[in-house]
Amino acid sequence: MKNIIRTCSLLALLALFAVSCNGGAGKQESTVPTAPLGKGQSAVQDDESAANALQVAKSLEDFSTLVVAIEAAGVEDALVNAGPLTVFAPINAAFEKLPAGTVESLVKPENKAKLAFILKNHVAPANFPIKQLKKDARKGRKLYMASGNYLEVEHREDAIYVGGVKILKTVQVSNGWIHVIDTILLPTE
Repeated sequence: MKNIIRTCSLLALLALFAVSCNGGAGKQESTVPTAPLGKGQSAVQDDESAANALQVAKSLEDFSTLVVAIEAAGVEDALVNAGPLTVFAPINAAFEKLPAGTVESLVKPENKAKLAFILKNHVAPANFPIKQLKKDARKGRKLYMASGNYLEVEHREDAIYVGGVKILKTVQVSNGWIHVIDTILLPTE
C-alpha cells in the first residue's frame, strides 16, 4: 500500500512539474536580450542597459575607423564583456598618422590576426580610471595589456601618458573605461 501511495505521489509531482515547465495556460515573454543565431554577445540588442565600450565607440563618428578595425579583427565580443576593462581608444586622426595604405592593408582578411594583436595592445583587462593611472604613474608601474605587452604610465605636466601617448579624454562605460588617444599604440613583437 505504501508503494502505491509513493508511486501516486511521485506521478502527481511529475505531472505538476511538467505543467509548470510547459508554461501552463499563460506563457510569459522572455525579457533577456538575445543575439541573432550564430552571433556573439556584441550582436545582442539591449536598449535598457548602460552603454559598453563597443556601443560608445559605435555611437561616435570620431571612432569610425576604430570600429571598422574592431569588426575586421573579429574582436567585438571582447569589448562587450562585463569587464572590467580599460580601452585606450584611438580616434580617426590616430589612424591617419599611419603610413598611407596601412589601415587598408590591416583590415584585409589575411591580416586579421595581426590587426587583432594591435588592437589588443589598446586594451588593459582591468579597471583603470584616470585617478588610478595617476597613482600608477607616481609609483612607476606599467600596465599589462591584452596583447601581453606592458605600457609605461607617466604623469607629465599637462596630462597622463600611456605608452608615450597622451590621454585626451576619459569616459566611463558599463564595463570599464575608455581613454581617448590620438596615436596608435603599436605593440612590440
